[in-house]
Amino acid sequence: MDVRSQPTNVHRPARRDRAAVAKKCLVKSVLVVDVGGTSVKILASRQKTHRSFPSGPKLTPKEMVSGVKGVAADWAYDAVSIGYPGPVLRGRPIAEPYNLGRGWVGFDFAAAFGHPVKVINDAAMQALGSYRGGKMLFLGLGTGLGSSMIVDGIVEPMELGHLPYKKGTYEDYVGKAGLERRGKKKWRRDVADVVARLITALEPEDTVLGGGNVQKLKVLPPCCRAGDNDNAFRGGFRLWETDAALPRAGWHSKPPP
Repeated sequence: MDVRSQPTNVHRPARRDRAAVAKKCLVKSVLVVDVGGTSVKILASRQKTHRSFPSGPKLTPKEMVSGVKGVAADWAYDAVSIGYPGPVLRGRPIAEPYNLGRGWVGFDFAAAFGHPVKVINDAAMQALGSYRGGKMLFLGLGTGLGSSMIVDGIVEPMELGHLPYKKGTYEDYVGKAGLERRGKKKWRRDVADVVARLITALEPEDTVLGGGNVQKLKVLPPCCRAGDNDNAFRGGFRLWETDAALPRAGWHSKPPP
């Protein structure tokens, strides 16, 4: 997969970039943490089955790290990838999550885990795991509406769910709250309408619908394929591969010096 985060006319990376690549090559095992509104799911390299524990509206980052360490106590890993349910800039959350507790912005994940950490938007992580090339739109039907695009190997996390729609936002209608409030029939109709609008506006070559609620659709909207929640883990592993697609804004747990 020919994917990159820098222009192709850069022939020789800077010294610190070469050092960063060398450091990545030393990573042998990765722990992927997918933080969701109802649960936190984890999987490590060479493990076959993921583990999880409940999250909820009061979960803080400190509690998340403690929970992950407890559940993964018998797993060995050298680095951590975190899928965060909110906007991420230069590998750091820049807004508190809608469906969790407070304290995520400014939290030092690398220090808490004691390992190198890369933080990426959760939809972008699942998109990365679903990517096959070209221009792909990913929409995650879960607690909210996750969204991300990958264009020629460049990951572009997005917040389409908060755009205005009808009497609220896209997320109000196609997220979990909309499903519970309006019922499956109306929810399915809203999903089809929202997906069609976004495909028309963004013109992707490939559209993937992921998230836990995609299974509640009787028929996928036209020009779409179903994703798999396990693709989030694949995306987390790919973050540490030297040929992985990388978010445009960067993915390090701390900004480069």
